[in-house]
Amino acid sequence: MTHELKLIAQEARKNELLGIKNVLATVVALDGSSYRRPGVRMLLSSNGAMVGAVSGGCVEKEVQRSAQSVFKTGVSKMMTYDGRYRLGCEGVLYILLETFKVSDEFYTTFTSKVEARESMTLSSFYEKKDAVEGDFYSVLAFSKGATFTFSAVKRASMVVPALSVFKQTLLPCFKLVIIGGEHDAVKLCKAASLLGWQIHVVSSIKDPKTLNDFPGATAVSSNTPENFDISTLDSNSAVVLMTHNFAQDLSYLVRLQDCKLPYIGVLGSAKRRNQLENDLFDYIPELKETFINSIHSPAGLNIGAITPEEISISILSEILATIRNKNPVSLKTITGKIHTQL
Repeated sequence: MTHELKLIAQEARKNELLGIKNVLATVVALDGSSYRRPGVRMLLSSNGAMVGAVSGGCVEKEVQRSAQSVFKTGVSKMMTYDGRYRLGCEGVLYILLETFKVSDEFYTTFTSKVEARESMTLSSFYEKKDAVEGDFYSVLAFSKGATFTFSAVKRASMVVPALSVFKQTLLPCFKLVIIGGEHDAVKLCKAASLLGWQIHVVSSIKDPKTLNDFPGATAVSSNTPENFDISTLDSNSAVVLMTHNFAQDLSYLVRLQDCKLPYIGVLGSAKRRNQLENDLFDYIPELKETFINSIHSPAGLNIGAITPEEISISILSEILATIRNKNPVSLKTITGKIHTQL
């Protein structure tokens, strides 16, 4: 979600500088089921452009039509979209439409907080009704006190008890560190960038790479296991070792032993994995079980992947399943709800 808001803020800032008005659409409630869930957002611009989506593409044009009155009056409004009789989604979306002002202070603070990997809380105040205008608004609060409202509407109090509130905590963008500079690492980088992740590629000192070599990467550097900076790794990060070098993989694992990472992927066979674990215990006799459990090798889910592109999908799927505590199964075997209740 954070990466979507980041893209929205970037586009809104460009529009502000060009004199183009912005309206933010936020799904704040849902009855039943839908393609996407409350907390998804999209930006609508007065020039007709849109960034982001609140569904799979079936709702956006109606949202754009409904937003026209907000462009004209600046007054927030609610709209609903009932997909039960149109799409078979079995759900009713409640969408808040509000003006989206991007001041210099907000944009500077927002970008710096995202870069610093700080969590933030977004609260939207609304009425669960259709086609109603009102003093609806959203507030973005950062962990260290700074708060910003999106709408330009002035209000005497930031607390309006009569309104419902949708509150969402936005974690830092998920960070993926790819250690390796070969062809398969390029494919993994490109695939992961579609998820909006922050991707840092670490290549060998002997064969340094640049950003031009890795489309979609946020940063590319060259390093050794001993000098690899682990201070930026947190519980919202993952590492995939793609060095194709047993000694390098072992050295990086030793370096990562104190990081509380949910996922560490290592390419190779089951036999290679067993040898890595045995050697790790030789280097670190008191190796923690939680660290061993975080290592996934061979990396990826068994989906029959053969090509580097398919293997990338396999690895990314395993990372998602791990960080979201899911045991991968075919959705056709599920008889109840796919997602847990909000």
